[in-house]
Formats: sequence, structure tokens, C-alpha cells
Amino acid sequence: MSESKKKKVTQCECCAYYVYDEEYDCYGCEINLDEDEMARFLSYADFECPYYNPYDEYKVVQKQN
Repeated sequence: MSESKKKKVTQCECCAYYVYDEEYDCYGCEINLDEDEMARFLSYADFECPYYNPYDEYKVVQKQN
């Protein structure tokens, strides 16, 4: 696969708050950004979300043991 055709993984896709919504049949963020945060998110390609929480399924398993 060429470099231009590779899908770029965004920070949101790896976040614990990025979940599947069955009603809308798509993925979305559970965090409600305020108006200023949403404007920055939509205008910058490198927006760093202050609520980003990396999803780590190994941490979940460790807590179960």
C-alpha cells in the first residue's frame, strides 16, 4: 500500500471516549466539548484534546486479576 493511501490514525480513534453509537451507526466522542474547544478542534489538524484518555485493554485485565 502506498504512503498516500494509508489511513491516518487520529488521536481520537485510540481514545477511551471514542465509542460506537448504535443509534447513529457510527463512532463518536462521548465528551461534550465547549464552544471554544470545538472551534479549535475543527480548525486545527493537530488539536490535542485535554480529555484524551488512551484506551488500554491490558489495564482493564490487570484490574480483574
